[in-house]
Amino acid sequence: MPTVSALITYPVKGFAGVPLDRAEVGGTGLPGDRLLMVVSAEDGSFHSQRTLPAMAAVRPEPVPGGLRLRAGGDEHELVVRVDGPRRPVSLFGRWFGTGVDQGDEVAAWCSGVLGADVRLVRVPPDHDRDGFGVHPGKVGFADAHAVLLTSTASLDHLNDRIAGAGAEPVPMDRFRPNVVVTGWPDPHTEDDVRVLDIGSARFGFAVRCVRCAVPMVDQATGTRRGPEPIRALASYRREPDHDNRVSFGAKLAVLRPGVLAVGEPVLVREWAPVSPA
Repeated sequence: MPTVSALITYPVKGFAGVPLDRAEVGGTGLPGDRLLMVVSAEDGSFHSQRTLPAMAAVRPEPVPGGLRLRAGGDEHELVVRVDGPRRPVSLFGRWFGTGVDQGDEVAAWCSGVLGADVRLVRVPPDHDRDGFGVHPGKVGFADAHAVLLTSTASLDHLNDRIAGAGAEPVPMDRFRPNVVVTGWPDPHTEDDVRVLDIGSARFGFAVRCVRCAVPMVDQATGTRRGPEPIRALASYRREPDHDNRVSFGAKLAVLRPGVLAVGEPVLVREWAPVSPA
């Protein structure tokens, strides 16, 4: 029986994740996931590890009413503003909206840690953004979908290929998943799932997760390590419909909010149709 082996939420898009034992899933994913986002102070475009790999080494810790942010020996405690002054923001130059600016103090701290002039913004209370794919769903400040699911079988298969090329295997955190499934016998089973239940929550497959340079960032140090795992993925996981980029994992929409926990079974209710031979 496949089960959930890890749950991770990312309170600040691009910063380190926070592991959970149990999660109350809402319409846009795990609690607090990508609720906050780092943006350029100049034009509001988002930053991620693609542009600022040092983001990976900033560690958020939930505290009552906000977050404690740590980077090396530096620390800042933030009381999150649920609403307030709005700032225009954008993702990939394709989605444009607003974020609730979190103030000058945390902006200065993040700018110093990351070496760039940035602001920190929160998803506003009236935020309403659609995903896309088989099941589009709703999304906050994640790239385009509520939940990213990966499996240990897929990682094991990838690492066998990486080791066969004489390189070092990579840990799962390189892929920044929300839900990790253990127990599927075949790699990339997540590609073929269409509807699945975990606990009282139900999820629908949206698209395969097309990858950029982020998996080449060491999540412990915030430094680029490359070329793996992208080089190995390029040998067998090209996506012709997405400019021949590579994929790993599945993006999901929340079809029914609910509660899930590590150790719970993953029940697939619907599979993708089998293509004719």
